[in-house]
Amino acid sequence: MIYTTFAQLYDNLMDPTMYDHWLDFVKRSQIPTTANLLDLACGSGRQAVKLKQAGYQHVTGLDLSEEMLALAAMHAQEAQLDLPLIAGNMLNLQDLPLYDCVVCFADSLCYLADEAEVQQALLEVYQHLNAGGKFLFDVITPYQTDVGYADYMYNYQDEETAFMWESYHGDVPASVIHELTFFVRDNDGRYEKLTETHYQRTYSLDKYRAMLKHAGFKHVHVSADFGRAEPQADTNRWFFVCEK
Repeated sequence: MIYTTFAQLYDNLMDPTMYDHWLDFVKRSQIPTTANLLDLACGSGRQAVKLKQAGYQHVTGLDLSEEMLALAAMHAQEAQLDLPLIAGNMLNLQDLPLYDCVVCFADSLCYLADEAEVQQALLEVYQHLNAGGKFLFDVITPYQTDVGYADYMYNYQDEETAFMWESYHGDVPASVIHELTFFVRDNDGRYEKLTETHYQRTYSLDKYRAMLKHAGFKHVHVSADFGRAEPQADTNRWFFVCEK
């Protein structure tokens, strides 16, 4: 997902309780606080900050967007935390060291263009994990793309910003297109219109398992509700714990 003008707007609109749920998922996955941990596609850094505040000592954030990394640096500074940040692409991690744990949340893998890119990302993560290391990630399900996002619309407004989000099916199975429009009030009281289109794609659970096996992962556990439940036919997001 490429964040441009909208980085600060997304950051403000994100439900803060989601970061608590992802943190709980990390804890449920028995990741020790001494683990050398990489937050892949860290975005604005709020999850990495949460991890540090929860006692995880060695957390690094990586993201493709310089604008998001600037926000991450700001949030780390506000929290008075030392948070190393790397500008990089999950499709090429060759300059990075090995980690005990890599996390990739907020459906970030679903913004990759196709199956080949997802497979490449999984291979990169596997190659940058220590033996016994774990990869934690989540993805939306085909149920979410086909049913949850069918004719989906969300509107938000406050004194400074209006936001419209419309979703519709993409041109390949289990894909969705999000049309995002912001109206942001400037110093003269006028509203500037900002638009962006985002594309998400996911795959069957069997396909994810096959790609993880191909990447080298031997032990894969899949759950729903941030690791609190077993997947069902109407599960909208899968949560993976994959061990090298």
